[in-house]
Amino acid sequence: MATALVSALSGRKVRRDVAMTGELTLTGRVLPIGGLKEKILGAVRSGISEIILPKENEADLEDIPEEVAKTLTFHSVDDLDSVIAIALLDEEKEGVQKKRGSAPGGKTPSRGSSSRKKKEEKEIQA
Repeated sequence: MATALVSALSGRKVRRDVAMTGELTLTGRVLPIGGLKEKILGAVRSGISEIILPKENEADLEDIPEEVAKTLTFHSVDDLDSVIAIALLDEEKEGVQKKRGSAPGGKTPSRGSSSRKKKEEKEIQA
């Protein structure tokens, strides 16, 4: 939830290949959780390749099957700053994505607007 809020306020997008779990204190400290194995296996089924988890849950990684663990990258974190550094896309990477075909403001022009523009140009010429 905190990552979503930071994303919305900063305009930086959240990476799609990352899953995260943990509880957060009001001071930004990441607390451990239960059921880590089940959460990781669910993330794998969803196509996730990187997992952010509380540092205090590192010992629980022993419960993850080795063949599953080999396919994942784990990030153990203590605080929200670490989560944000991993989970949000860099502004430079976002700039590259915006240059690839989106209009100013991140919106892609609709097809209707270009045909409407052509129609207006024809009316002006007539």
